Amino acid sequence: MQPFRVQIGQNELDDLKHRISATRWPIEPSGVGWQRGVPLDYLAELADYWVSDYDWRAAEAEINSFPQYTTEVDGTTIHFLHVRSAEPDATPMLLMHGWPSSIVEFLDVIRPLTDPAAHGGAAADAYHLVIPSLPGYGFSGPLAEPGWDAGRMAEAFVELMDRLGYSRYVVQGGDFGAVVSFMMAGLAPEKVRAAHVTMLAMSPPDDSDELASLTADETAALDRWSWFITDGAGYMKQQSTRPQTLAYGLTDSPIGQLAWIAEKFAAWTDSRNHPGDAVSRDRLLTNVSVYWFTRTAGSSAALYYELASLLPINSPAAPPPLPAPLGVAVYPRDPTRPIRRAWARSGYPNVIHWTDQPAGGHFAALEQPELFVADLWEFSHKIPG
Repeated sequence: MQPFRVQIGQNELDDLKHRISATRWPIEPSGVGWQRGVPLDYLAELADYWVSDYDWRAAEAEINSFPQYTTEVDGTTIHFLHVRSAEPDATPMLLMHGWPSSIVEFLDVIRPLTDPAAHGGAAADAYHLVIPSLPGYGFSGPLAEPGWDAGRMAEAFVELMDRLGYSRYVVQGGDFGAVVSFMMAGLAPEKVRAAHVTMLAMSPPDDSDELASLTADETAALDRWSWFITDGAGYMKQQSTRPQTLAYGLTDSPIGQLAWIAEKFAAWTDSRNHPGDAVSRDRLLTNVSVYWFTRTAGSSAALYYELASLLPINSPAAPPPLPAPLGVAVYPRDPTRPIRRAWARSGYPNVIHWTDQPAGGHFAALEQPELFVADLWEFSHKIPG
């Protein structure tokens, strides 16, 4: 394992500014708002902030304030943060992001989780944290070969935790991080003490009586899920079929990369089509910048290609048996949220913890860090020894 620091060359920063200033902007029909994609006025303003006011060096320094390492597993580089708590009995936990996220999603929760006594919690709630960049994402770099699906990632992360000396640990994830969490629990049940997820996507049952009995909140969740797999799934179809074609535009144009990610932050956060209501512009741009500087638009999108059979635009596979106890946190504006707890229980009988959060969307730790941390503190008390 090699110590790692984020060090983006000044030439890369200068190139980014040049490309943004040389953008060829499209013509936008009047009065369409977000209906056809990211509005021109919103994106132009965000791009101007990116090039004139956003401070990558400050973001870089914040990331580098945490210990980071790289190691090679199964022929590819794995980058990860490893932040140990001062509490000797802290619970080891692997935190995993998804798409279009990165380690940036967890920056605001690292200190409360590793030092809860200084942030309103108890020393017994402390975690040792391992936060990897998924293979093909961020500083784990582009992948040189195909075949990196969630199962292979799970095997790599079990190996990573072995190398770090953790024989028993908790896994936590949202989006693809949740999928890898389930895979790890199935792959290494003797090592994974429990899993906690912020995404538990599932299709509603084909039962008219069940659907007729939905509450107003459940009906709204079902409507949002239906929107997600129809109107909101164009990106998924592209990334699960032709990720390489998409990669050329996103790797060459920072505005293209910005629009591709900002649209999802608008649609999936608790923001009503304005990401700034849920996530600061600086955090959003740091996340986008990680994709841009590492040139991982294509390799991150390729995970959809590898997992095409599991995606909700196709016929979802039955959930795998989950031997580990499961905790679930449901954020109301996440389009992939479970619609009814009873439906989740039928597929995941080992649920020991369930929280219906009052706010937040798909990027839980980034949008609602205090709710996210408090939920993991509470979950820690329920994990069987």
